[in-house]
Amino acid sequence: MKIVVLVKQVPDSGAERSLRTDDNTVERASANNVINEMDEYAIEEALRIKEAHGGEVVVLTMGPDQATESIRKALSMGPDAAVHVVDPALHGSCAVATSKVLAKAIEGQNADLVICGAESTDARTQVMAHMIAERLGVAAVTGARKLTIEGTGLTAERQTDEGYEVVTASTPAVVSVWDTINEPRYPSFKGIMAAKKKPVSTLSLADLGIEAGEVGFDGATSTVLDHGKRPPRQGGNAVTDDGEGGAKLVEYLASEKFV
Repeated sequence: MKIVVLVKQVPDSGAERSLRTDDNTVERASANNVINEMDEYAIEEALRIKEAHGGEVVVLTMGPDQATESIRKALSMGPDAAVHVVDPALHGSCAVATSKVLAKAIEGQNADLVICGAESTDARTQVMAHMIAERLGVAAVTGARKLTIEGTGLTAERQTDEGYEVVTASTPAVVSVWDTINEPRYPSFKGIMAAKKKPVSTLSLADLGIEAGEVGFDGATSTVLDHGKRPPRQGGNAVTDDGEGGAKLVEYLASEKFV
């Protein structure tokens, strides 16, 4: 089984993040960039499937040159190879354009399964798996907390607010996972050294047959017009219980539309 894992390099969610002042895109040049946390669970799940059923795991990333750092980190966990889609014209791409690029790159891999994190910590759209599956014409099994593979069939427990749903599909398919599905392994020293020798191929828009005008700011279906800093936290409202504390609390919750 050949598995493609989508990995995105994002600014560390534990540090202060900001948008650029010139084009309102995420500031990446000066940020502490890391692998999107949810994608590490996708890598781990792919490796577990490979260990159980055999095959190959390929990491796929779309990003600037510096994304190579995250590619090597991903490879140190155990995948066999990586593909890096890099092109200056990709800067400013929206989710729709990104899905087009990734789908084209996936088509060249002849993958049986595509696994990705349920969301990225910078965009948090939770739509990439659906968009890619639609473009590839395959099933989308999203929000998995458990995944079982049997032959060409897969069964997933899809996490919901009320519990979970059991969903079945046939490969090829696109699966997105939550951080409840497993516990990612730490790269070993041997894995880190081996990652330096694993093949990483690069693809440009021309290689994928995509025109520059279809992506980036020119091809974007949405645009950030303005942004500002989050306002500082305000002091809370104290409710003194003089016999009517419960009523005052409910009144406050109602005013904030919590009840």
